[in-house]
Amino acid sequence: MYNFSYFKAKDKKTILDFIEENPFAFMSGSFLTGIPVATQIPVLLVERNGELYLQGHIMRNTDHFKAFAENPNALLVFTGPSCYVSASWYSNPQSGSTWNYMSVHIAGKVTFMSDEELIQFMRKLTLTFEKGNTQSLTYYDNLPDHYVSKLMPAIAGFEIKAEKIENVFKLSQNRDEKSYLNIISKLEALGGNSAHIAAEMKKRKTELFPVGGDWDASKFDS
Repeated sequence: MYNFSYFKAKDKKTILDFIEENPFAFMSGSFLTGIPVATQIPVLLVERNGELYLQGHIMRNTDHFKAFAENPNALLVFTGPSCYVSASWYSNPQSGSTWNYMSVHIAGKVTFMSDEELIQFMRKLTLTFEKGNTQSLTYYDNLPDHYVSKLMPAIAGFEIKAEKIENVFKLSQNRDEKSYLNIISKLEALGGNSAHIAAEMKKRKTELFPVGGDWDASKFDS
C-alpha cells in the first residue's frame, strides 16, 4: 500500500464510516498453490469487545469459496471515489500529475458461519440495505419458503476478524494552499467522482491550513 503518513486517516471513526459508506468490497485470496482468486461482495461491519469483524456471503460453487476453504487468508479492499489531478493545476506545474483516491485494506482469516448464523446474517444484511424496512418483500423473513430453501444451501456466510487495517486517503495533502484550493476548484468544475474528491478535500482544508498558521513543506515528500 502507498505508505505515506500524510495520506493516512488518523482516527478510527473516519475509517469505519468510510467502510460503511462504501460496503461493496473487493475480496481476494489464493489457493495453497498460489493461484489467486477474487470476488466483489457487500460486507457488513461488526464490533465485538473492541475488535472489528467483517461479515458477508459468497456462492459455494465458486473458485473463491474453494480457495478460502483451503486457505483462509483474505484481503478486503474498500474503495471510494477517485480522479485524475493534473500538475498544471499546481503553483509549480513542472512536476508529475497524479491520481487522488480513497481506499481501506483489511486483512484477516475467513471463518465460515453455521446455518443458523447465516440466517441471522441474512436478516441483518437485507434489513441494512432495505433501510430497516421490515415490510419490504425482499427482507429475509418475507422471502418465500421455496426460494429460501433453494438459496441458502447454495451460499456460505463468512466472518473475518480484522488483523491488519491500512488506509490511503490521498487528497493532495502534500500541496501548498494555493495549489490545494485550485485543485478543488478544477475538480468541482469536472463534476462526478472529481467533485466527490473535491468535497472530501474541503473537509480537510482547515486542518491542513489553519487560519494564521504556516504551511510546512518539509513535512512532505516532493
